[in-house]
Amino acid sequence: MTKSFDKSVEANARLHELVPGGAHTYAKGDDQYPAEMAPVISHGLGAHVWDVDGNEYIEYGSGLRAVSLGHAHPKVIEAVQRELGRGSNFVRPSIVELEAAERFLASVPTAEMVKFAKNGSDATTAAVKLARAVTGRPLVAICSDHAFFSIDDWFIARTPMSAGIPGEIADLTVAFPYGDLAATEELLTHHDGQIACLILEAAPQQDPPQGYLEALRDLAHRHGALLIFDEMISGFRFSEAGAQGVYGVTPDLSTFGKALGNGFAVSALAGKRELMERGGLRDDHERVFLLSTTHGAETHALAAAIAVMDVYATEGIAARLHELGDKLAAGVREVSAAAGVEDHVVVRGRASNLVFATLDEELQPSQQYRTLFLRELVLGGVIGPSFVVSAALTDEDIARTVDTVEQACLVYRKALDAGDPRGWMGGRPVKPVFRRYA
Repeated sequence: MTKSFDKSVEANARLHELVPGGAHTYAKGDDQYPAEMAPVISHGLGAHVWDVDGNEYIEYGSGLRAVSLGHAHPKVIEAVQRELGRGSNFVRPSIVELEAAERFLASVPTAEMVKFAKNGSDATTAAVKLARAVTGRPLVAICSDHAFFSIDDWFIARTPMSAGIPGEIADLTVAFPYGDLAATEELLTHHDGQIACLILEAAPQQDPPQGYLEALRDLAHRHGALLIFDEMISGFRFSEAGAQGVYGVTPDLSTFGKALGNGFAVSALAGKRELMERGGLRDDHERVFLLSTTHGAETHALAAAIAVMDVYATEGIAARLHELGDKLAAGVREVSAAAGVEDHVVVRGRASNLVFATLDEELQPSQQYRTLFLRELVLGGVIGPSFVVSAALTDEDIARTVDTVEQACLVYRKALDAGDPRGWMGGRPVKPVFRRYA
């Protein structure tokens, strides 16, 4: 289990000198990993990655859930390479834009039009802007139980990292709890005629209550608001048609990303024609500056998306993700129970989108115990802030992961018995992303 992280430590120090936060995504920061054990990645293949020190890891949560097929998937790489030789960006739409739109709408038949962008925040913010334009209302209602929707002010203003955003912006975003229709109706009634949309993930770490999504849609419409599904995570990972395809509820608008490009930068805003046309050239209403990005339709990224959708359809990827997740969850639960920590190391979520909770002696979420657990995983050759699987994992990978978790659970038990995990943390605890000070 001995590993050297010297080169990663050096690279992290240099990154902090040049890049605020040491990474281009806060969730990838070295503060999310145990002290001096935040690997800097050299390369990846399938479900494995190697750091700059030469250490090999089985990887989970690849690319923050984006790389669902595994790194350097041959069919995706082939499609990208083919387009790179044909040019990547033109003064007029490429035929690939049409092909990608046709392929997307065939995969997500609940949508009638689609517009592509490069990142999820652009797509979700466009959805919010469109909802405001259509309804003429200023307020956005976000689901308070969901962790992230956008880097833009309308969402970040409601987090502890709201520095730089005027308070007036925060006042334009309100929140509702997941699964509680009565509280949501109370919110809509309190802000009668002011809420443009409800935006949420259709299913977070569990299936929605029976009939909830249908009732939420009807409630929103009754109060003149739109329903928006953020499918950044659930899109393609839950099914080829997203969570809306699983639960049979069609939102007014939805946003996709992450797994859509298998690591290549592509996202999508999709929805009903009558709404999407407000950002087009064939509508009589006041125009909406919906999405207009120089790189939104780079040909190689759209080719990657087409290849991903084809692989999902022909190889049953969504079913495989669920199968792998079920196998991993069962193994983790078995070894955690054997070590007597089943109430403290808890696997949650849909099988294709597993997360783990690390709870202390009082069964409360603990960053200290998370640090201990992550440290043991990394030392055992497993890296990931979650147990989100990729289709590239093998049965051997799952078995090795469970073996590593078993060893981590034994250490976890020692810490619980001691009533203090600090002796097994190796330094400062990992920190939550959203916090007011460093």
